[in-house]
Amino acid sequence: MNVIFKKFCQQSYLSLLEILLIFQLLVLYMPISIAYPTVNNQRDIITPVEAKNGMVVTDNNLATQIGLTVLTQGGNAIDAAVTIGFVMAVTYPQAGNIGGGGFMLIHHAPTKQVIAIDYRETAPAKARPDMFLDQDNHVNPKLSRFSHRAVGIPGTVAGLALALEKYGTFSLAQALAPAINLAKEGFVVSKALSESIKQHLPKDHSQLTPAIFFNARGQVYEPGELLIQKNLANTLNLLAKAGTSAFYHGQIANLIVAEMEIHGGLITKDDLARYQPIIRQPVQGSYRGYDIYSMSPPSSGGVHIIQILNILEKDDIKSLGHNSAATIHLLAEAMKRAYADRSKYLGDPDF
Repeated sequence: MNVIFKKFCQQSYLSLLEILLIFQLLVLYMPISIAYPTVNNQRDIITPVEAKNGMVVTDNNLATQIGLTVLTQGGNAIDAAVTIGFVMAVTYPQAGNIGGGGFMLIHHAPTKQVIAIDYRETAPAKARPDMFLDQDNHVNPKLSRFSHRAVGIPGTVAGLALALEKYGTFSLAQALAPAINLAKEGFVVSKALSESIKQHLPKDHSQLTPAIFFNARGQVYEPGELLIQKNLANTLNLLAKAGTSAFYHGQIANLIVAEMEIHGGLITKDDLARYQPIIRQPVQGSYRGYDIYSMSPPSSGGVHIIQILNILEKDDIKSLGHNSAATIHLLAEAMKRAYADRSKYLGDPDF
């Protein structure tokens, strides 16, 4: 089992770029042999890890440790991935969250089937072509990145719950339990989290940020301090008790809509009630005899990973040398063509 979390560049949901979070899971339902390092939740410590049959990889040490615990307790890859997803909503707010969306790629070893789950944010019904233009009809990047108008209908909760229901063995309450505990009791802030908050603070116009990410002295939490998020714990508790209906129909939905109405956002209760994750057919290609499966559109990453590899397939990159000028030139040219094609040909297949 291999769980990989990647943060993609965050832009408007209308731009068709991958947002916030993507899961790739390989080798489901297999014997597990685990090896992992002891680290102190700081990203400046890198320790290579070896394992025979399974591995959990995330960008947050607490999440990785909890994912390993799920596996050693008998959970499968999906149980671990969903539990990790909710944990990172608490411990890794730079990327993991329940207010965003993502994609999940699952390889089911017994049937050799590959499943692609699309739980990306979608545009509200009130979205319109000119929503990010200023009074002079010029594009205003702040509107598409930092305003409530840029918020898509969140898909993370629905997507993780769907994966757990169809392919996991844990209940939603079980998968949420570690995240609830970390939000309620707190966790030690890492150097990476502290620096990330400081880095993004000048761009953040939310009045709620200080209430969550500032300590009692009115300053950003420093490494080693305890971060407690009681409101998030209450939200996750509601999900554990009432399921996804709490998020898309009930109390949490009401709070989301109220926030949108106050600040000029577009999401309505009908938008939330209509949201559904989609099981899609993954894209498939090959590279030097290996089968490649990846996420299909509206994700563009999978299509272009295959395209780039196909362009490079007959080049002897090994002989050119790692990071040599010739190698970098080939890679850059292949990527340039793939991204040019994305701009011209790719979009959301539902539209």
